[in-house]
Amino acid sequence: MSLYERVADLPLTVEGVEYDRRERETAKFTRATTVVSLSGAGEVGKGEDVTYEAELHPIPDAFDLAGEYTLDSFAAEIADLDLFPDAEEDDVDDHFRHYRRWALESAALDLALRQADTNLGAELGREYSPVRFVASPVLGDPPSADPIRTWHERNPNLEFKLDADEDWSSDLLADLADSGVRVVDFKAHYEDADVAGSADPDLYREVAAAFPDAILEDPAWTDDTADALDSARSRVSWDYPITGVESVRNLPFEPDWLNIKPSRFGSVEALLDTIDYCEERDVSMYGGGQFELDVGRRHLHLLASLCYPDSPNDVAPSEYNDPNPPEDLPTSPLAIGDVRGFR
Repeated sequence: MSLYERVADLPLTVEGVEYDRRERETAKFTRATTVVSLSGAGEVGKGEDVTYEAELHPIPDAFDLAGEYTLDSFAAEIADLDLFPDAEEDDVDDHFRHYRRWALESAALDLALRQADTNLGAELGREYSPVRFVASPVLGDPPSADPIRTWHERNPNLEFKLDADEDWSSDLLADLADSGVRVVDFKAHYEDADVAGSADPDLYREVAAAFPDAILEDPAWTDDTADALDSARSRVSWDYPITGVESVRNLPFEPDWLNIKPSRFGSVEALLDTIDYCEERDVSMYGGGQFELDVGRRHLHLLASLCYPDSPNDVAPSEYNDPNPPEDLPTSPLAIGDVRGFR
């Protein structure tokens, strides 16, 4: 039985839906998300829409979702809806549609599990394990190792995921080489110029050499970059292109690593089928986040706990993103307890 088949037939009663905007200022933009709360039979299930355009939040109250479903039939109902009825077509890319669908489906999964008085681990036949996580600090402009040193003053064992930058110098790479960097993200697949990373094969080669054990995420894949990463191919991972099994099959080569971001998949089925696919082929996985402001972060922790707890998961608790993080931060591995539903 597949992972999805274990939850697809869960009965689901939906009586109401509420949408609550969450917002936080960052150095570069206003981060807004919407918490979706589905209610029914005395229970509430929650999901989070991580669409990045703040003006697209909250979700318009335009959907009549009340009814009796299975989790699978609810997903089919959502698949037929225009989830951005008030937005211009050009303002909504496919990733945003996946994010909103995931918010609704993850809320439905949480509600169905709660109505059955169970939790995701029990239905999947898996135990919750402590979650190893990494932090992903910004190295500044110009980039320096100072943020890493500051974190290590607080926790010498903290590990990191960093976004590669063409301004990284040889001296900076040397400073970072033994600092616990477990993942380096080239971000070469983003179309947004403010986010898009480098396709420079020289940078790829230098990064691969400086961090000989680190996962190398989302490189551009050309003849030049393939040559630069030839000896490190077993460490190459993908994130942005991964939305389901077919997207994995369409990669330039069968990977050894994948970054699993649930919201990129849109549906519970696509997510769980991809996890099945990876486990069948010994593809190692690790979790990634989307700057969640609410329940979405808990979802990441639970999935990592059940499916890839020992990987360098980029799912540090939200307090790690605070401008002035509290003193009593949770440390890795993150203990998982008190699970009900999908929370």
